[in-house]
Amino acid sequence: MEEQKHTSFTFEINNFSDKEGFITSPKFSSGGCEWYVGVYPKGYNVDDHLSLYLHVANPGTLRLGWKRRANYSFLLLNQSSGKELYRTPESPCQLFCAQFSSWGRPKAVSLKKLQEKGCLEKNKLIVKVEIKVVSVDRLFRDHPNIAVNVRPKNQLVKTTYMNLLLALIDTLNKPPHSITDTELSNAQSELMELTDAAGFKLDWLKTKLHEISLERKKANADGSRARELEEQIQNLKAELKEEKLESHTCSAKVLSLEQTVSELKDELNKEKGKSDSYADKLVSLEQTVSDLKYELNKEKGKSDTYAAKVVSLEQTLSDLSSNQNKKRKVTRQEFSRAFGYFSS
Repeated sequence: MEEQKHTSFTFEINNFSDKEGFITSPKFSSGGCEWYVGVYPKGYNVDDHLSLYLHVANPGTLRLGWKRRANYSFLLLNQSSGKELYRTPESPCQLFCAQFSSWGRPKAVSLKKLQEKGCLEKNKLIVKVEIKVVSVDRLFRDHPNIAVNVRPKNQLVKTTYMNLLLALIDTLNKPPHSITDTELSNAQSELMELTDAAGFKLDWLKTKLHEISLERKKANADGSRARELEEQIQNLKAELKEEKLESHTCSAKVLSLEQTVSELKDELNKEKGKSDSYADKLVSLEQTVSDLKYELNKEKGKSDTYAAKVVSLEQTLSDLSSNQNKKRKVTRQEFSRAFGYFSS
């Protein structure tokens, strides 16, 4: 991966409301070159806005063919506390080169909002720039033929395509699982535009994109299977809970019936020892005992069935959970792999 340089720089502009023309900040260094911030208090080609630009300060002293790509943000700070009052969105990765040594935001913030947010305490504006510079030397060193057949001759168009390429590289350098479907679709379109329309030689980037697409498809497939298993496990858990309840109810009924049968047997034995006047009662008791034994055997059969089903459900649930854990482990291992040039 290219070496990245993170730098921040803060400066103040006194008597801001009295300023009309172009204001430059002191110089600061980052990524092997010097920079400065250019400020237009009344806007550059726009009305009622503060315009902010980032410039390479020493382009003439850099070696022939120099290039830097950078992301940057501008911040406006409170004078008393140093608290951040406003921040511009971070720029897309911009290519700075001899032909285009500055980029910026003509509508950084409206002058009305500048007042409303309290950015001009004591008529002083405090500006901070945060910049992340990445040298592209390694890109051209590892892929020297990348731009040999580039068709556009206009430098502005070439720089626009280069910025598109660098932004695409940043996207494909992200972990595969963090790339959205929209980003992947845009990446495919941008790669086609860069190769077919502009003439860049990007076979290595095509391979990278293909690997990411396959990885995402596999991850999505594993994710769908994992969700399917989770849903199945939840359903089985609910069914298991219901079966356990039925089993407990059936077992309790069996115990109750066994107790009743035992009590009736005791009563039957007592009655047998009495006179024949109790013959009818004995017959009735014997019939009741017989009926209860029949019902008891039926309930015991149910209990055995429920118990077997509970055991089966518990085993199925255990197997599914084990399978899901294996799937998750494999997915984590696959995501931990690094691909190609950018993860090296």
